[in-house]
Amino acid sequence: MSETHEALPEQKPWMTFVQKAGAPVVSVIIAIGIGSIIMWISGYDAGAAFAALFKGALGSPKAVGDTLLRATPLMFTGLAVAYGFRAGLFNIGAEGQLFIGGLAAAYLGVRLGGMSPVIALPVVLLAAMAAGAAWAFVPAVLKARIGAHEVITTMMFTYIGKYIVSWLVVGPLKAPGQIPQTEMIGTSAQLPRIQSLFSDATLTAMPLLKLGRAHMGIFVAVFFAVIVWLILKYTTLGYENRAVGYNPWASENAGISVPATIVKSLCISGALAGLAGAVEVMGVHHRIFDQFSSGFGFTGIAVALVAKNHPLGVIPAALLFGAMSAGSGTMQLEADVPQKIVLIIQALVIFLIASESVVQWFIQKRQKEALARAR
Repeated sequence: MSETHEALPEQKPWMTFVQKAGAPVVSVIIAIGIGSIIMWISGYDAGAAFAALFKGALGSPKAVGDTLLRATPLMFTGLAVAYGFRAGLFNIGAEGQLFIGGLAAAYLGVRLGGMSPVIALPVVLLAAMAAGAAWAFVPAVLKARIGAHEVITTMMFTYIGKYIVSWLVVGPLKAPGQIPQTEMIGTSAQLPRIQSLFSDATLTAMPLLKLGRAHMGIFVAVFFAVIVWLILKYTTLGYENRAVGYNPWASENAGISVPATIVKSLCISGALAGLAGAVEVMGVHHRIFDQFSSGFGFTGIAVALVAKNHPLGVIPAALLFGAMSAGSGTMQLEADVPQKIVLIIQALVIFLIASESVVQWFIQKRQKEALARAR
């Protein structure tokens, strides 16, 4: 049976935008709908639950601050995974690179605590980036030289990194006391809270600035999202990264060194993940301890998928996951709905990314209708 293919009209800009942004939005809406059904079947009030979730995520300046606080490391890990994806690499080991980056920040933060923040802050951040990149270097070389799959090697290095940190905080780097943790980093190496930048009079006049524990790391994360977008779009490094991701064989024939690009991509991905650990140490805990990350590296995979691996898309995707995380506690407290329901909704969002095909079908249907009316 033969099939006739009709020529489609030129795609309009709004259709391109809907095609790129529609799938995540539709996925979130459908996931909320399915989550409501699950809550209704389980005997919970879905309306009260989502009202409590919204209140806990955006209902007050402090709630907004909690959302920003939880979204900050997710932006970095989302960027790390997305950058690797653009080169065709699945860096599933962002969690381990986060731990090593946090370890470097905790160690240097203590040593440089007496220096000026102008020196201490950038040095500690750069050191965390270098540590994360170094932790991704061996899997990158194994991938480039012998084809060892990065999913296996980066995952193995995640556990190695976590156990090294666990050993150090109970051994050589343990601070005096019963709790297994390192010493507190110096104040000059700490990222200041956003509300600390304003005077009491300003905070009284503008209570919206009382953002609780939210710190300057959120601005660092947004800055790096823009930088990664510029690199991917306008630099030779980004072009080679995208070309290898599209087709490594064609890239090789075009003169691009695929092994070198693989090493560079995974190391840059590791550097971004290392920054996630640094901002958690410098902005939240001010020290490192066993299991100081609540899975930010793994959640970053979901953030990158929802963002469709676009560096700027990582920002709203991380805010979405940060809001759900911040609001889940209030939902459990006020609506008596288990926090696991939020994890179900997050999983549904990822699963329903497949709804992209539905959005594309809708756009193509509208294009064919426009073509038929033009005839």
